[in-house]
Amino acid sequence: MPVRADAAKWTTGVAERTILAVVHNVTAATRLFDVLPLLATDRRLQLIFTSPGSSAFSAGTAKHLVDRGIDAMPWDEALRTRFDLAISSSYGGDLHRLQAPILTLPHGMGYNKYLTAGDGNPVFGLSPEWLEHDGVLVPTVIGLSHTEQLTRLRDACPEAAAVAEVVGDPCFDRMLASRPLRALYRDALGVRAGQRLVVVSSTWGNESLYGSNNELVRRLAARLPLDEYRIVYAVHPNVWFGHSSWQLHLWEKENSDSGVLVLPPEEGWRAALVAADLTIGDHGSVTFYSAALGTPVLLAAAPEHTVDPRSAIGRFLVAAPKLDPREDLHEQVDLAIRTHRPADLAAVTSLATSVPGESARRLRGTVYRALRLSEPDTECATDAVPIPSVPSSALGTHLVHTKVEATGPGLLHVTLTRHPAEPLHSPSPPEDTYLVVSTAEPRRRWLELAEILVHDGGPVEPRTLTELLAALPGCLLAVGRDNQGDWLVGSRGDTTMVRFSPGDAEGPICASALHAWLSEGHDLHALPDQLVVRLGPRETTLHPKLIR
Repeated sequence: MPVRADAAKWTTGVAERTILAVVHNVTAATRLFDVLPLLATDRRLQLIFTSPGSSAFSAGTAKHLVDRGIDAMPWDEALRTRFDLAISSSYGGDLHRLQAPILTLPHGMGYNKYLTAGDGNPVFGLSPEWLEHDGVLVPTVIGLSHTEQLTRLRDACPEAAAVAEVVGDPCFDRMLASRPLRALYRDALGVRAGQRLVVVSSTWGNESLYGSNNELVRRLAARLPLDEYRIVYAVHPNVWFGHSSWQLHLWEKENSDSGVLVLPPEEGWRAALVAADLTIGDHGSVTFYSAALGTPVLLAAAPEHTVDPRSAIGRFLVAAPKLDPREDLHEQVDLAIRTHRPADLAAVTSLATSVPGESARRLRGTVYRALRLSEPDTECATDAVPIPSVPSSALGTHLVHTKVEATGPGLLHVTLTRHPAEPLHSPSPPEDTYLVVSTAEPRRRWLELAEILVHDGGPVEPRTLTELLAALPGCLLAVGRDNQGDWLVGSRGDTTMVRFSPGDAEGPICASALHAWLSEGHDLHALPDQLVVRLGPRETTLHPKLIR
């Protein structure tokens, strides 16, 4: 509507300038939305969106825009329309056919990857193959995040260097601005006090972490105790939309069932990087950004031949520590966190941006100069990234190893070490462990092996717990909430119930503490007033009450 020939007849006010946002895919969209809010509040400007449909990963792009209240203009119509400026965070799609000056920005951490793998091949975004059409330069302005990219651009395409500007990295600047909110991000991601947050990140392609070592997350989940570590998995949008969200959810179901939080493709990964204690990744931008934030990193995939060795990522792949899949994962994770020194990678991570914190101001100035308009007198602010909204981190089916520290009349001190059951693929629980099974999508085999059954749904009656135990001859305890929200634990062969306040701990912990008491040969009716339970770095005291 705003750019129709008869727009004045139908619109409510006519903008002085129109800007076309060219959205190749969801990855490009997320980067554009770091920039466009700097402009869209100006009533003199009208922003129009379009998608060329040229990306192999364009699936999901239209919905991504619609979900944000944007009705994109068809590409063929955009090509027939004059705009005062077009902004794109990718190349391809016949950009040269647009009737507008073009500002291009990177959609990742600068320009690093070869067009095709192999030393000496053209670098995406810095080579004539992408910047020119029939020998004519396509972008009017090329936005770069660091002067090192300008140096490489001069070597690869000298005429393009004349229109390049170092504008910084708005994505990284938003993460820098978010660091005071780290505690909130950790809470939102389900990280408990004393837990370490391990972020696993993968870019796309066969040589990415996902493409070359997709068993790693399962192995991490099996090795890292649930009460000591929280694992978050950030997979590149091109994997989600290249294979479909439906498929990826199913591919990652085992990890999700193991307590791994698989982040949505659009947002959440930046909050996770700010919150992280360690990032395990590959040659994608996310791992580099994490190191640039000062977080310990381990490279699980480092295909050096796919990137320019002079680039920031190329140097990073050489300098960053590597994860050895043959060695103990728990020990490597712990060692990387314990021995981390940000200064070791500072010379490389400083290549993230030449002007940290300044991208918003520089980008807005670049755009208004291109539009030949005066800048607004409002503040050019950098916003913190959103606090993630993610599914509940309730623990599902898991294995418990119990170590009783002290026991006797009126006393129980016990340490519980919990691991997800999903990755183990064993016909029965390992020695010295038992299975706690959730009633959320339980497997028949697990029901038969369960020693504790947990229902974390709606309220249950005491008789329901008794009936569940009768139906599962191998099950010792069943736990659920009553109508007041307290936890009720029923024991096989005894009509007496044990009540725990929800303020004490979650139901599975209460039941496991009771399991430890009974396993030591004590009578249910001789329960002490307090059960002290240690789970990783935290300790909780339970106050059981018998209900006869």
